[in-house]
Amino acid sequence: MGKLQQFHTTISCSFPSLLTGLLYVWPSYTLGLYTASDTVLLSAPMADLESSLLGSLPSLGAMFGTLLVGWIISRFGRQKGGMLLILPFVLSWIIIDFSTSSIAILVARFIGGIGCGSVLVYSPIFISEVAEESIRGTLASVPVATYCLGVQLSYILGWVLSYRYILWVNLACSILAVALIMTVTESPVYLLRQNREEEARLAIAHYRSESPTSKVVLEELSRLKQQITPAVELIEMNNDDNIKSEEAEKEKLNTENHSPEVKAKMSSFKILFTSPSSRRGFMIVNLTLSLQVMMGMVAVQVYAKQIFSQATPSLSSHFCSVMFALVLFIGSVVSLLAADRFGRKFLLITSSISVALCLIAMGLFLQTSIVPPWVTALLILVYCFFFMYGAGNVPYVLMTECFVPEVHSLASALLMEWVWLLNFFIIGVFPFMIKYFGIHGSFYVFACFAILDTLVGLFLLPETKGLTNEQIQEALLRRKT
Repeated sequence: MGKLQQFHTTISCSFPSLLTGLLYVWPSYTLGLYTASDTVLLSAPMADLESSLLGSLPSLGAMFGTLLVGWIISRFGRQKGGMLLILPFVLSWIIIDFSTSSIAILVARFIGGIGCGSVLVYSPIFISEVAEESIRGTLASVPVATYCLGVQLSYILGWVLSYRYILWVNLACSILAVALIMTVTESPVYLLRQNREEEARLAIAHYRSESPTSKVVLEELSRLKQQITPAVELIEMNNDDNIKSEEAEKEKLNTENHSPEVKAKMSSFKILFTSPSSRRGFMIVNLTLSLQVMMGMVAVQVYAKQIFSQATPSLSSHFCSVMFALVLFIGSVVSLLAADRFGRKFLLITSSISVALCLIAMGLFLQTSIVPPWVTALLILVYCFFFMYGAGNVPYVLMTECFVPEVHSLASALLMEWVWLLNFFIIGVFPFMIKYFGIHGSFYVFACFAILDTLVGLFLLPETKGLTNEQIQEALLRRKT
């Protein structure tokens, strides 16, 4: 029963990721209505620059929203803060519904982007604070799956509904997201930080479906209190080469043995980059996220429409888009089901190897034209599945697991800012890659990053399946030694 409560909170705080998918895909079937010379939706058709900004402004808004999320959820809590983070979606669709001005719609897109950036950081933080170790990987995979579901739903809406009804469905989903967040119980970690210990104990009892006075609840409360005790600065000692690695590890982990003069309160930023385990966790998650972007999913999505139109001209672009999104969603669901069964390392390594093989084959087929175009189109769907099954999802699971509470918000915000910048970079560089390397050469480059991701999984990534936060920090240190 306790796991049911955790699933409920996970679905509720992940539902805004569905709103992100809806918002990002919307221009793909709306832009033509705005740029048409006889458009009745706007007072004047959108110019080239305005039509370009329609798709890109949410990314700029997302960078701004990522900066705000840490302060908002620390100030207002995970429940009320989550409701505030969803409001940009509501405001964005209301402005678009009542506007006939291109400028107003572009402003609305930027506002919606603020919500996108913030909720993608918010949900992993909330999930990490309520999930049990046995199902944490599954729950941490839910935000990516709901994002893919939002993409799928948006393509279907663009296929079957008219412009105004699509806006109303998006607005209704945004309001539903606020309502869902209202039903969740506040995070016990946040409550303890606010010195509301009794409420924290009741929250733990809720999420574990145990009596507030039970041994399980009291032990969890004690563990969380120790976990969120203000971190202390560790002065690394110069050890002789013959000191055992286990002793060095204990020296880093056990702060109680240091004298009071060595202990001093530290800022989250300082903890993140001076604590060996936090620093190493940040490096590993950053590597997996960066390599994920550089494996070219965004760029391949841009080129996929052209390949689909060449390979299957008899099928509508709407149908192909729905199939593309369906494969992404299926891959994310498989990852959700497999994360706590097979572990993070297995998913990342097998996914990266499969993606590398698919990209090499796609490049070879496009370079030599030895197969019919529909084979390449089918291979793109296979590539999307394997990407979402591991490499596209595992980094976000790791972002949920690899940080202590003191640095979780800061680390997540910094990592997501980097992801937004890297996505912007790869989309901007892709046309030049095609110009100088050809589309087949670009796929070969992306395959190199998939191979690098495999090496990270093999040699740097510790297995985090089923481990507590403290055990994960120890595993990060052991991997270092």
